[in-house]
Amino acid sequence: MADDALLDDDMTDGAAEDTAEDGGRPDDRIDDERHDEDNTLKPEFVRRVEDALEAGDAKAAYELVEPLHPADVADLLELLDRDDRRQLAAAITDLMTSDVVAELNDFVRDDMMESLPAASVAQIAEQLETDDAVQLIEDLDAEDQRAILAELDDEDRIAIESALSYPEETAGRLMSRDFVAVPEHLTVGDLIDYLRDGRDLPNDFLEVFVVDEKHHPLGTCALSWILRAPRRVALADVMKRDQTLIPAMLDQEEVGNMFQKYALVSAAVIDESGRLVGQMTVDDVVHIIAEEASEDALLMSGAGEGDINEPIRDAYSARVRWLVANLGTALVASFIIALFGAAIEQLVALAVLMPIVASIGGNAGTQTMAVTVRAIAMNQLTRSNTRRILWREMRVAMLNGATIAVLIGAATAVIFTPLLGAVIAAAMVVNVLIAGLAGVLVPVIFDRLDQDPAVASSVFVTMITDSMGFFAFLGLAVAVGVV
Repeated sequence: MADDALLDDDMTDGAAEDTAEDGGRPDDRIDDERHDEDNTLKPEFVRRVEDALEAGDAKAAYELVEPLHPADVADLLELLDRDDRRQLAAAITDLMTSDVVAELNDFVRDDMMESLPAASVAQIAEQLETDDAVQLIEDLDAEDQRAILAELDDEDRIAIESALSYPEETAGRLMSRDFVAVPEHLTVGDLIDYLRDGRDLPNDFLEVFVVDEKHHPLGTCALSWILRAPRRVALADVMKRDQTLIPAMLDQEEVGNMFQKYALVSAAVIDESGRLVGQMTVDDVVHIIAEEASEDALLMSGAGEGDINEPIRDAYSARVRWLVANLGTALVASFIIALFGAAIEQLVALAVLMPIVASIGGNAGTQTMAVTVRAIAMNQLTRSNTRRILWREMRVAMLNGATIAVLIGAATAVIFTPLLGAVIAAAMVVNVLIAGLAGVLVPVIFDRLDQDPAVASSVFVTMITDSMGFFAFLGLAVAVGVV
């Protein structure tokens, strides 16, 4: 018990020393001078920095920023406009650490790297893991990339150039080349001694990869196993031979699916010959999953990158083409309305009610499409179960359509005529069923054609539900003699 007490005291003292070095508890950084109650930088503080920059007082700007946590420095840079941002970066070059860069928004980070000298960017890149360093410079101009790579030492330069040789959003581009690999003939004691020696080892790792003489992965050893196994036991007897291997050319979305499906913490990345070339860890995959989910949501809306820091020209280019596409699909719906122009002139109620049919159908189609796109992305919808999923969504659509049809039909019968109520109820059922069908088939067809189903599905689903909604309602009204 006495030993435990001493250990607790040592841990407490160590924690206190760490806290003092870090500038106090995290909460101590939230002060009335710089942060508001939501732990965001106060507008008054941001204005003080802007005033210092406008006055050309780099020293004052530095003194204001120096006490901030790296995450707050990143927030401050994102809050400033482009000119002030670059001016501040020049004033606080030594504060632009890898921790700050890691917190920056992608667009802001790229802009910052373009504004800093190549030597400064190289200095930041050397502090980062290989995958983070690649992310730092991959979107820069080729000339800037060459200048930065020239400033790096040979080992870092070769690692980054190797990563850049893989296509974007693949495991090879995103993997970390900092991992621990050992031969199979070692014992647990040999491995522990090797790890304690600590030469050329990554700062953080979760498991050790066991490889053969050709550097092909044979298995893995979790650190918890290594610490609990007797020193004399051979690695071959304690390693886990069943492992998930990730091809370097595999798309990042598939990497995320594999981690999620098999509950992985880390996994080996192999090249075409089966050699171990890197590893993916769960912290990288969490970022991938969040990025893919956000990307799919934005693609379905046609909002481009959907980032408030995205350049205006890029935002315009990404959004306007989908608006033009929507204009084209809207003309199809308008053409159908024009076909029934005479009927609408005879009964104004048709013009009042027909947007309701199209709107409900559009919402129903969007719901089904969102579920389908997600299922495709998560590999829950494949060729083997497409028919079953389609039948399921059609049953859901039938229930939804019947419910809405009863409500709108009864209201229309009371306000206008029972016959018109029956017509709009039938049109509602038809359009919601069509919406369910389109919401599944359109994304599936795009996926079968090797196109991203999140990109253009919404445009076609909206066109189908609008056009068929108008056609069903107006066509039925004419067919039954409402007009």
